[in-house]
Amino acid sequence: MVDVGGKAVTEREAVARGVVRMQPATLRLIRSGKIAKGEVLAVARVAGIMAAKRTADWIPMCHPLPISVAGIDFTTRGAGTLEIEAHVRVTGRTGVEMEALAAVSAAALTVYDMCKAVDRGMVITDLGIDEKSGGRSGTWKRPKT
Repeated sequence: MVDVGGKAVTEREAVARGVVRMQPATLRLIRSGKIAKGEVLAVARVAGIMAAKRTADWIPMCHPLPISVAGIDFTTRGAGTLEIEAHVRVTGRTGVEMEALAAVSAAALTVYDMCKAVDRGMVITDLGIDEKSGGRSGTWKRPKT
């Protein structure tokens, strides 16, 4: 791991986003609560928060961080596109980009797991950091395309 002992303790935030593309009928089932495994978005939200809190357990060079906030939001974009956004904050010596990415990844994988019986063709895509703030490098936002 990188030595972060000399870095200043600051508030650091990161927002990550990803997309799950699926059949429109699958998204309708999710929204109506009719997936056999249960409430997909509620379970995926919990999975994402848990992943943010435990990122250092599965990304070898990540520092364990005392996460202040980890939140997951879902937005429907079109008939078969579910966007997942994670917002993570910590007061510490290193950033939370990996925690935000882990949160989106775990939420997306949970959506896939819970819906694969009705739609094995789902695709998880467009995973990335949209913005981060805090620390020596300051604020960064993904350029609009």
